[in-house]
Amino acid sequence: MSDNALNLSDLNNEDLVQQMRDDLYDGLKDEVEEGTNILLARGWSPYDVLTQALVEGMRIVGEDFRDGILFVPEVLLSANAMKSGMNILRPLLAESGAPQQGKLVIGTVKGDIHDIGKNLVGMMMEGAGFDVIDIGINNPVENYLAAIEEHKPDILGMSALLTTTMPYMKVVIDAMKERGIRNDCFVLVGGAPLNEDFGNAVGADAYCRDAAITVEMAKDFMKRRHNIHAG
Repeated sequence: MSDNALNLSDLNNEDLVQQMRDDLYDGLKDEVEEGTNILLARGWSPYDVLTQALVEGMRIVGEDFRDGILFVPEVLLSANAMKSGMNILRPLLAESGAPQQGKLVIGTVKGDIHDIGKNLVGMMMEGAGFDVIDIGINNPVENYLAAIEEHKPDILGMSALLTTTMPYMKVVIDAMKERGIRNDCFVLVGGAPLNEDFGNAVGADAYCRDAAITVEMAKDFMKRRHNIHAG
């Protein structure tokens, strides 16, 4: 460590949290990890570290991504830094029974092996406090149905980057209808060639243009869902 390097453990809690948000923004994995460990050692609950440092940091990343200030490579770096903090917090959060925003199952549809957008959505959703189950790429309808049955998600996310694989989303949604589980979860679709009209045509609840919008829509849906159940 050089003389002018910042020593994170010298910072008070407020400055450390701010520094962690900045480090997350800059994609500095080791620093985010170190900051996470310092706050935990100071007696912070895993949930407070998650929401105040990591989720808030990712929220700023998401806004700047949406506004065209940050681009995919930078956001992936931020998301990876977020992941390094999450790897420390995840087992602790599970033990403490911390509240989750909700649960998301996400995967790329059959015939499609593109996953950068999907991975970005998964990381940012995890960064927003969602429990994310990523079923990977090239998923036939059976994989989606099995994941819904096993994990009982609040939200199902499907992505496609090829115009030839886009229609498969309708196959999955129709199969959910046949099984009588279509209304069990909120279905989000995304990918470069898609648009809102396509989302409506295949019967999805919403089309998401990018990862930041996906997070906003998912949070909004969870709020509405809680209000319905509370009412």
